[in-house]
Formats: sequence, structure tokens, C-alpha cells
Amino acid sequence: YSQERYQFDQPIANFQGVSFKLADMATEIAAAELLTLQACDLKTRHLPMTKEAAMAKYYASEVAVKVANDAVQVFGGYGYTKDFPVEKHYRDAKLCTIGEGTSEIQKIVISREVLRQ
Repeated sequence: YSQERYQFDQPIANFQGVSFKLADMATEIAAAELLTLQACDLKTRHLPMTKEAAMAKYYASEVAVKVANDAVQVFGGYGYTKDFPVEKHYRDAKLCTIGEGTSEIQKIVISREVLRQ
């Protein structure tokens, strides 16, 4: 969308405010994916992974909400309409912080595991 939406005769992706937001979003998604892959690797090798799984769930859920919120910002007013799927992605992402263990529960698990070491 940021390459299709034009302001001042150029795509909004050319503006630093938008391009930096996109860079942050891509970096946070990659970091969440790496945390998830690390937890999966430990599980596959039958190693303890309670802390890593909780970290992956917590971070990926929070990143999903932040990235979806940033996407709504990039879309501007269209981000709130049902004409684009971004508003649904935001609602779905928020559910990640609530379902299957809230972010607060994940923090409890993480801190317990960190203090145990």
C-alpha cells in the first residue's frame, strides 16, 4: 500500500517517517520469528524450552499488535475501514496477547525461569 499511495507526487514509502516505520516492522517480525524458531528447535531436540517458548509467545504477540497498529497508521483513514484487511489484522493481533496465556502470564513464566537459573 505504501508504494501505491501517493502524496506530493511520490509514494508515501519514500517518506522517511513511513520507511523507518516499515523498517522497524520488518525487523521486529524477523526477531519474533527467530525467537519462535529457537523455541521450536529446543522442543525438537527434547531440551527444556519453557522460558524460550514463553518469550516467543510474549514477544510475537506484542509485536503482532505493534506491527498491526503501525500498519493502520501507514494506511491512514483507510486503516479503519473494512475495505482493507488491515483493521481485521489489528483485531486478530490483539487477541494474541489475550488467548493461550496473556502477555502478563508469559512475563510471570519468563521471570520465574530467569530467576531459577
